[in-house]
Amino acid sequence: MTVESAPSGPAGVDESQPLTKVSGRYIFWMMAANFGVSMAFIVPIAFSLAVRIDELAPGREEVLGYVTGTAQAVFLILSPLVGVWSDRTRSRFGRRRPLMLAGAVLGLAALVAIAVAPTLLLVGAAWILAMLGWATVSQLILSMQADRIPEEQRGRISGFTGLTGQIAPILGVGVTSLVSGSTFLVFVLPGLIGAALLAGFLVAGKEPDSRSLPAPAPVSARSLLSSYVFDPRKHPDFGWNWLGRLAFFMGLYFNTTFSTFFYAQRLDLPVREVAGTVALIGVIGVLAAAAGALGGGYLSDKLRRRRLFALIGSLFFVVGAIVEAFAYSFPMLLIGSVLMQLAIAFFSAVDQAIVLAVLPSREEAGRYIAVVQFAHKLPSAIAPLLAPFIIAIGASGGEKNYTLLYLTGAVLALIGGLIVFTRIKSVR
Repeated sequence: MTVESAPSGPAGVDESQPLTKVSGRYIFWMMAANFGVSMAFIVPIAFSLAVRIDELAPGREEVLGYVTGTAQAVFLILSPLVGVWSDRTRSRFGRRRPLMLAGAVLGLAALVAIAVAPTLLLVGAAWILAMLGWATVSQLILSMQADRIPEEQRGRISGFTGLTGQIAPILGVGVTSLVSGSTFLVFVLPGLIGAALLAGFLVAGKEPDSRSLPAPAPVSARSLLSSYVFDPRKHPDFGWNWLGRLAFFMGLYFNTTFSTFFYAQRLDLPVREVAGTVALIGVIGVLAAAAGALGGGYLSDKLRRRRLFALIGSLFFVVGAIVEAFAYSFPMLLIGSVLMQLAIAFFSAVDQAIVLAVLPSREEAGRYIAVVQFAHKLPSAIAPLLAPFIIAIGASGGEKNYTLLYLTGAVLALIGGLIVFTRIKSVR
């Protein structure tokens, strides 16, 4: 199904004017905010929710998939509306910052609610709100990159974004492992860190006053519906990149959502005691993530080649996933994880630069970034719901089939890299 673009440019942005380079100070605070927000809502997915669910329903690993998948599905439905709303916002603080502040407040309050919720139903409901709040902030940080970052800085800043997004949950799990005896702090501490760093960006990373921009056209049901889709015939490179991104992230979420339970099974440890192992593996993987994100972004800027590096990232992921699929010892799990951290950072940095290059309209950046997020959020909603069925295939004696899950993820990631490499034409 295809629908034409919404008829008017709600942001009033003059796309004929080239973007100018942003300062190092602006980049620092934007990356600090991205780091904090990533910690606030990815640490629960990677660790905290598994601990809470194990407390309330021991042995029911599939509940984690239902809770995270449902929350991702809700945000998936609402994210284009968030993008359109931010494009149309007129305030002295700009288009993006008011919604970013609201999202952080909602996200932090919801994390507190999860920590004290007495039932799985309330945990699931609170996580929907937490995901809505923090993912909104994350989406708007990307929209601000589309608003402000010129082509010559996109690879490196995308690399920084990928790096901070990768290391934040790793360090976050390490921090929460120090307070793992307190369920309240396990959820709230990452949220407080995220809120504090975002506040720094909201103060230091000033956004132009948007009240002088032309008034947006009236909203109609048709224009709202059109914000959810785009015409791939008019924007084929945007469409192919969307599809390749979808496949890669589907593989990623197959291989990361259940990592806490996966490590517990492969190392024969109780779920609560896995935090230290996950943190140690993650911290060692930080160097690999840094090399992937910064190296991929820098080289793609320097050589002006994006697609090749996206393929290389997917190939690294395949190797790492295969290693983990057949790993039953800490050293092999470490090797596989490091390769996957390298791959995710490498691919994400380069593909984000591709996204900004093939964006159909900068004046509707919020709307199109939300559409791009579909390719990220659809896998994060679908993979956790499908994964319980995959790990149940051939399972016996309480041992889940994580080998099949990780191999499935490898195949999907490879397909994603090949699509980006072979089908996009306007980007080298």
